[in-house]
Amino acid sequence: MTSGIPILRPALTAARIPHRAGFWVIALAFLTEMAFCAVPTPLYAIYQRQDGFPTVILTVVFASYAVGVMLSLYLAGHISDWIGRRRIILASLLVNLLAAVLFLVWNDVAGLIVARFISGLGIGILAAAATAHLGELGAASDRSSGHSSIVATFANLGGIGLGPLIGGLIAIWTTSPLVIPYVLFAALFAAEGVLVAFVPETVEPRRDRVRYRPQRIAAPQTRRGAYWAAAIAAFAAFAVFGTFMGLSSTFLVGILAQHSPLLAGISPFIVFMAAATAQIVTSAIPITHQIRLAITLAVVGLACVGLGAALASLALFLIGGGVTGAGIGILFRGAMSTAAAVADAQHRGEAVAGIFLIAYAGMTVPPLLTAVALGIWPAVAVLVGVTLVAAVLVMVSGVTMLRNRS
Repeated sequence: MTSGIPILRPALTAARIPHRAGFWVIALAFLTEMAFCAVPTPLYAIYQRQDGFPTVILTVVFASYAVGVMLSLYLAGHISDWIGRRRIILASLLVNLLAAVLFLVWNDVAGLIVARFISGLGIGILAAAATAHLGELGAASDRSSGHSSIVATFANLGGIGLGPLIGGLIAIWTTSPLVIPYVLFAALFAAEGVLVAFVPETVEPRRDRVRYRPQRIAAPQTRRGAYWAAAIAAFAAFAVFGTFMGLSSTFLVGILAQHSPLLAGISPFIVFMAAATAQIVTSAIPITHQIRLAITLAVVGLACVGLGAALASLALFLIGGGVTGAGIGILFRGAMSTAAAVADAQHRGEAVAGIFLIAYAGMTVPPLLTAVALGIWPAVAVLVGVTLVAAVLVMVSGVTMLRNRS
């Protein structure tokens, strides 16, 4: 670590709740916030029917979230190293509580864009701080780094998968699908904020004056090919994630004539839970084998999605989504591992931050272009085209990462 990174001192807050209990409090807060960021996914069709806006505007609503994450990650993703993990996680809970309130009181198109953007700001400051806090709390309570990493992975991708399922279930079980999800999460954020306040801090805040700077994005000077291959892989992975998150309900309605909010929630749930599960199951496999497996699964899964669209087969669409999610999840972890491996030690955090920023660009630009394409060409042709482009990106980036690791 650089000299600007504070020393870890788990014993700083021995008077608070035990580190073991604090570990699970942070895991719960992490999972809840990630679920919240995805809970509107099956509700977009309801908003669209209510206000009558076109699909491209729906994608702008979704993309505003990714823009918020990118901005927050760039400006504040690193400051938990300076002021402490717990403060940043509390701030993220407060920001997402504000987003939940905005969803409740301002539910036209402009309100959706603002609420999604603010939610993205909260997630951008959460991800790195919560992941680091889990690792540090786990170490302080004698957990292995592998165990902490598995929990962080499930809280992140598993949370994103649970959000649409929760939103879809609420949509079919209540008469207020645009109210109850946000009331539920607002209450959870308030309760979790109280719990997080008692979690031990694992970083001693800097007492000397720290000159603020945004997160530097430093690609390594050597082995740039491997780094940019990892960046393309992350871009492709999040492009697929973003398309399923932002447009799955559009494809389900436009191609398969399926209007169920629950089904619109199940589709991304399958993708993200498959990604989280695959990352966990393959964690002990050598990284080169992981990348090969990721390429195979992603390409086969994308082919099934495209074939499902061409044949109007819901089963193929969902199975393909699950297989794709597994491959993309492994590929993204391979991209992160590659970026960390090729970076200089003093720039490793900055290099990984660059991968995250490029990944979220993938969650923003391709879904937006896909929505524009839907206004020009038939939905089947667009979805088949998207799967082909994604498959090419996966193969090119994956093979390039393998070559640079050999």
